[in-house]
Amino acid sequence: MKHFVRLAMLALCQCMAAAAVSAKDGTHKQELQAVVHGAPDHPSEVWLLAAGGRIYDNWWEALDHKKPQGTNPAYPSAGKRTGATTWRCVECHGWDYKGKDGIYGSGERFTGIKGIGDAIGRSPSEIVKLLRAAPHNYTPAMIADDELARVAAFVSAGQHDTDRHIDRTTGKVRGDAARGAGFFQTLCATCHGFDGRALNWGTKERPGYVGTEARKLPWEVLHKIRNSHPGAAMINLRALPLQDAIDVLAYTQTLPDK
Repeated sequence: MKHFVRLAMLALCQCMAAAAVSAKDGTHKQELQAVVHGAPDHPSEVWLLAAGGRIYDNWWEALDHKKPQGTNPAYPSAGKRTGATTWRCVECHGWDYKGKDGIYGSGERFTGIKGIGDAIGRSPSEIVKLLRAAPHNYTPAMIADDELARVAAFVSAGQHDTDRHIDRTTGKVRGDAARGAGFFQTLCATCHGFDGRALNWGTKERPGYVGTEARKLPWEVLHKIRNSHPGAAMINLRALPLQDAIDVLAYTQTLPDK
C-alpha cells in the first residue's frame, strides 16, 4: 500500500509540474525552470546522481548553458560525428557506459574509446580532475565546479550494468512488463499518454514514440527513465529501485511504435 501511495505522490508532482508549464503566471514558469536547470539548496545524493546523468547525456541542455561550437578537438578521427554532439559524454562512452566494449563497439557511434566502468567507486574529486584535464578539457566556463561534481558523482555511483537487464543482441529487456504497466500508467502516461504516443520526437511519416525508442535504443530510454531528459520537465525514477525502471522499460517495449 505504501508503494502505491508513493506512486500517487509522484504522479501528483508531475501533474503540478505540467500545470506550471501551461500557467500564464510567469513566476510558475520561472520556478519550473529552476527545477529543470537549477539545483536545490541542499542536494540529496539521489538528486546528484540523476542530475549528473543528465549532464552526461547533454550538459548544455541540462544546465541551460551555451552550446559548444565546432567539433571537439579530442574527438577521435575514427568517429563519424561532427559538431556540438562530440562534446557530449555519451557520444564516446555510450548509453550503456561501456564505450567500445558495448553497443558502441561498431557502427556510426564507434569511436574506439573505452567506457567509464573503471571509474565506478572512484572519488568524485579524482573524476573531476580527469574531466578538467586532457583529453576531456571541460573548462569552468563550460561547466562550473559544482556542476561538474554532479557528473562525477554519477560516474562514480550512478551507473548500472545494462547487460544484466537488456540483451545486447536483440535489445529485449529482461523485466516484468505487467508490473511496469502500473508505473507507466500512473506516472509516465501523464505526459506520454496511455499508449505512449502523446509525444512524437520524429515525423508523421516516421514517428518517434516511447514504444519506437524503447525498441530501437532501450539503453538510452533506460538512462532517461532513471535520470530524465536534459532540459525537459520530466520526472525520473532514480529514487526508486533499479528494477522499477527496468520493468517500466519492459512495458514501453509493448507500446505502439507507429
